[in-house]
Parts: sequence; structure tokens; C-alpha cells
Amino acid sequence: MMPSVVYGKKRLLEANLSLSTLVTQDKSTDSKSNAQLISHVADDIDRPILPGLSDDVAKYCLALVPRSCFPAMGAVCKKWRSFIKSKEFITVRKLAGLLEEWLYVLTMDYDGKESHWEVLDCFGNKHQVLPPMPGPLKAGFGVVVLPGKLLIVAGYSVIDGTCSASADVYEYDSCLNSWSKLSNMNVARYDFACAEVDGKIYAVGGYGMDGDSLSSVEVYDPDSDKWTLIESLRRPRWGCFACGFEGRLYVMGGRSSFTIGNSKFVDVYNPERHTWCEMKNGCVMVTAHAVLGKKLFCMEWKNQRKLAIFTPDDNSWKLVPVPLTGGSSVGFRFGILDGKLLLFSLERDPNYRTLLYDPDAPQGSQWQTSKIKPSGLCLCSVTIKA
Repeated sequence: MMPSVVYGKKRLLEANLSLSTLVTQDKSTDSKSNAQLISHVADDIDRPILPGLSDDVAKYCLALVPRSCFPAMGAVCKKWRSFIKSKEFITVRKLAGLLEEWLYVLTMDYDGKESHWEVLDCFGNKHQVLPPMPGPLKAGFGVVVLPGKLLIVAGYSVIDGTCSASADVYEYDSCLNSWSKLSNMNVARYDFACAEVDGKIYAVGGYGMDGDSLSSVEVYDPDSDKWTLIESLRRPRWGCFACGFEGRLYVMGGRSSFTIGNSKFVDVYNPERHTWCEMKNGCVMVTAHAVLGKKLFCMEWKNQRKLAIFTPDDNSWKLVPVPLTGGSSVGFRFGILDGKLLLFSLERDPNYRTLLYDPDAPQGSQWQTSKIKPSGLCLCSVTIKA
């Protein structure tokens, strides 16, 4: 692709200038105009992406446009929309060094009545509020990120006073700012462990339709949009969490029918061998967790002024004290931006400053404060690059 980009440098500049003008014009139109535009151009799938340019150069042109313009670009025609929602689009953006990292925060107002997803950049600027997720309001669901995508997996809803487990899966496309429905899971579940490993999503344990604890495990392949049941856990496990390291799935915390109280056992799944093994030095009663680089950061309920950091290479843990710089809060949710860990307070404190932990900073200067702050209480957050 790169030789053709060099070859078309002048044409690329001209095309990108025209493209920016087109996108700016499109963003200024109302929804009715966008709908008319889609209806007129939607069937032009056989036309070139940009007339007069090879597809490689045209794709590079589209990738140069700022991220905030993506939804407007997706309304131009089917061909643009198809490319923008593809893995290739994220790959081209990455190769061009243009990926923008945004923080997606599920936040609740301080009265506890309403929640919504909001988007913040690395400077703390609020870009948008996501459209409401389709389907009934849910809790106990899994949240996973794929390139450019946010997935909300299963969970439970309370309808007319009755709690019902769900097998529904919804995907938010961060480039098109829209939700879509994916294939249902094989087993409805909530309060389960969920994580991405090598581009696939794993759902482990939890509670089922009748409130029974589950040992079943299934994996989702985004290329085929299909969930497949795989080797189950040795025992039911619920209220747990999961993360991926070096091609393996780690399941920690929560409870098990084989233990009294919270479990310290770590279940590790090897996708290549389709087997589970077990370790005995996991984290207990985790209230927040995040993977940063090749380490897992946890906050335990009984020790919320210290970070527990897990290194899978030697299965070791170390504790790092949390300073009082940001405030005296003892409840946190984690976020990740620019290779740094953010600690959002779960207490309403107008004077609280978000704590930031930089694992690569020199000893003694790893803790700082950040201006990045959700508008309400942070229920969870994920980082999406696009």
C-alpha cells in the first residue's frame, strides 16, 4: 500500500482536501438530509471509493480524517460505511500512526437514577454521549473491547419485578456511533467472567436462568458471529472476573461451590490445548481490575488503599500504596489511557482529583493527578482505539 501512497502524494493531498470538505458539509446537514444522502448513494457499492484513485490510496485518504468525523463519513455511501466498520480501517489507521485513544465511561448520576456511556479523550474533553443501548436495562453484564468495538454481553433485567437472565449480545461501533445486535450466547448468564484473548471473547461461569451457578464456558468468534461451548470449569464459579495474557485466559476472584467464601484459586485456560489448569494465589473480593501492558492491576475490598499488581510471567503479586493526594476515598474504578492507570472515585467529592499511576515512571514519581473525570459515578470504563 505504501508505494502507491508515495506515488499518489499530490493526488492524495488533493483528494484528502476534497474529502475533508465533503465530511464537513455532511456533518452540517440534519438527519433528514443524511437519510436522503444514504438513499441516493447507498447502492453505489461497485463504484470506486474515491473516483480517480486506486482503492489503496482512497482507503488511506479516508483513514486520514479525524475520528470525530467517522459517523458522518459512514453516512456517505455503503462502500465507505463498509470500510469504516471493517478491521482493515483500524489497521490502516494504525499503520499511519493515526489511532486516537478515547475513554468510554459508563457513568451514573449522583442520585443513582440514570446512567449513560460518555466519551472522554486523553485531555479529559467530553466528545459525546453514546446512543442508548437497545433492549431492556440490564445489570451483571460483561463488557469487552474488540478493535473499534464495544460489546455488552448477557446480564440480567428486572421486568415487572421478575429477574431474568439474558443471552443477548450488543455491539457498539465507535467509528459509526451505532449499536447492533450480535448472535445470542448459548447460555443466558449474569455475574460471570468475560475477557478477550487473541481476538476472541470468552464468557465463564456466572448465574443462569434459574439462578443456578454455572461452570459452562463459551467463546465468541467475531469473524463468524458465533458462540461455541468449550471445556467447562471443574466447578461452578460466579462473581468472578477474567483477563487475557500471552494467549491464555485467567479467571480469578468470585466464589466457587468448592470453597468456603471467596476463592483464591485461579483457573487458566489454554486455547491451543483446550485445557484448564489451576493456580492457588489469586486475588480475593476484587472491586476493580484492569490490564495494563503485561500486568494485572486489582483493588481488593479489604485493602482499598493499595494496588495489587499481578505479573503472570512468574505468577507473583506486589502491593503498591495508594497516596492520599487525590482524596481520602476508599472506593475506586479503573480506567486506562496512554499507558497509565486512572483511579476514579466512587464517592461524591467535588474536590477529588483523579489519581494517575504511571508504571513506567521512575520510582517515587509514579503517582500523579489527572484532570480526566467522568460527569458522575464511574460504573466501569474501557479504552477504544480507532
